[in-house]
Amino acid sequence: MIDGQTKIFGILGRPVAHSLSPVMHNAAFRHLGVNAVYAAFPVTDLAQAVSGLRGLGIGGVSVTIPFKEDIIPLIDDLDPQAAKIGAVNTVVNRDGRLTGYNTDWLGAVTALTAKVSLKGRHVLILGAGGASRAIAFGVFHQGGHVSLTDIDVARAAALARDLGAEAIAPDALDHCPATILVNATPVGMTPHVDGIPINPDLLGRFEVVMDIVYQPLATRLLREAEAHGCATIDGLQMLIHQGAAQFELWTGMTAPLEVMSRAAYAAFGDL
Repeated sequence: MIDGQTKIFGILGRPVAHSLSPVMHNAAFRHLGVNAVYAAFPVTDLAQAVSGLRGLGIGGVSVTIPFKEDIIPLIDDLDPQAAKIGAVNTVVNRDGRLTGYNTDWLGAVTALTAKVSLKGRHVLILGAGGASRAIAFGVFHQGGHVSLTDIDVARAAALARDLGAEAIAPDALDHCPATILVNATPVGMTPHVDGIPINPDLLGRFEVVMDIVYQPLATRLLREAEAHGCATIDGLQMLIHQGAAQFELWTGMTAPLEVMSRAAYAAFGDL
């Protein structure tokens, strides 16, 4: 029941109609009896949207493509980990003061370490956006090594300098010694499901392949990786674990991880 006491949370992005975050967070609110609702907010003007969080008393939001870096100068405080990463995926509104956090790195690490230890391992990350920043931070946090590549070579080089990683040109990936691959680009996302962010002939060198795209769940990258004998991790794993950390920041309650996971995977039957 939505009433005058209902707390509002949501996701800021463009596009956001495909997001499973509302399904996941609303299932968690219902399970724990929290009088709150989570909605998708398609943003056309980020500055006005952030002002609206204060004006409407929105309890907190997730932040997704393309705003994870752009939102930083618009909020009041930045968690130290988010500051190191240089990207925000979570905002908490405390009496009109907005604090930015990053739970993407934790979601990525939790998903990856369920399959493989990252300590001393070399990870190749495709893409140089906000998600790449978070994933690279998480790999370093676990004692791993990172190489980055992007079709925008200058952007990849700049991010590599920021993080202390190695930048590799897209046409030189066959020389990269990484054995773990993470796609942090939107390539392969619905409706462009035939897209793949790396030459499939290179996949045989990787032990584990993770895709942060979850629409579709079985991306072409993951299908090709399985055909080459790789262990694979779908995009919902990172989404679920980063979402659980968001839920705890917003509510101070332990997130019902299994409930959130079941809701996210069950939603694919309705898509």
